[in-house]
Amino acid sequence: MRFTLPISGALLMLALTGCGTGAATPATPATPAAPPSAAQQPALMMRDQWVKTADSGMSAAYGTLLNTTDKDVTVVAATSTASPLMELHETTMVDGKMAMKPKEGGFTIPAKGSHEFKPGGDHLMLMDVKTPVKPGTEVTFTLTLKDGGTVRFTALGKDFAGGNESYQPSMGSMG
Repeated sequence: MRFTLPISGALLMLALTGCGTGAATPATPATPAAPPSAAQQPALMMRDQWVKTADSGMSAAYGTLLNTTDKDVTVVAATSTASPLMELHETTMVDGKMAMKPKEGGFTIPAKGSHEFKPGGDHLMLMDVKTPVKPGTEVTFTLTLKDGGTVRFTALGKDFAGGNESYQPSMGSMG
């Protein structure tokens, strides 16, 4: 009986350590991760993004694109989960009136720079909203870059009357 308790204890310890890899490894302090390389970082990031609410018809998405690279990046197209047809739009003066039109050649975001999409200015135009955008609805967008790459982001639906812009194609300008 005297030998049973120490042997039982030793067998228990052996059984518990037998579940490991067989070699004990000392704990080492965590080393900081290396900073992500340029290839791992997205070329563009969207900040403060939102999309104007709409049940159908036209709407627009806004925010600020940040270029995280050392090279200019050009956005040439956009798609979304709310509208099968989108256009990159700029707002210009035509005969003394503000008018929206497709942006020829896309938007170039300078190296380490940014480009703002805002009401009354450049924007991502949803031409045919099929999935209603309600306040708080998350809409996913995919931007296509000139080099063939893509960048995805989500934007929340937000009520916005603003300057009471009209997105009717027949008007061709903001009212």
